[in-house]
Amino acid sequence: MKILIVDDDLSILRLYQEELEEEGYEIVTAATGREGLVKFEAEDFDLVTLDIHLPDIDGIKLLRQMKEKKPRMPIIMSTAYDYRDDFSVWASEAYIVKSADLTEMKATIRKLAGKE
Repeated sequence: MKILIVDDDLSILRLYQEELEEEGYEIVTAATGREGLVKFEAEDFDLVTLDIHLPDIDGIKLLRQMKEKKPRMPIIMSTAYDYRDDFSVWASEAYIVKSADLTEMKATIRKLAGKE
């Protein structure tokens, strides 16, 4: 399974990459929304994790762009803040509040991959 991680926090990118590669996933990272969109369009992914707060493109706007191009692509929104009441994140398949404990994220990925 190939996962694109889009997040401007380099420590989060490294953490997610290391933890998910240990689970056997192929990981591609992007530190900006534009870089994420370029990689999203150029490669085939099975899933995307997307930060809501990016320095160049709003994560919700990027979510919409990705869904327009690949409507069936599972996208997990990831942020340090709780946006669950914001209807715009509902276009994503899942929503996770960032944490050093990736138990919830790993379980969500397994569920979306049909492995749970």
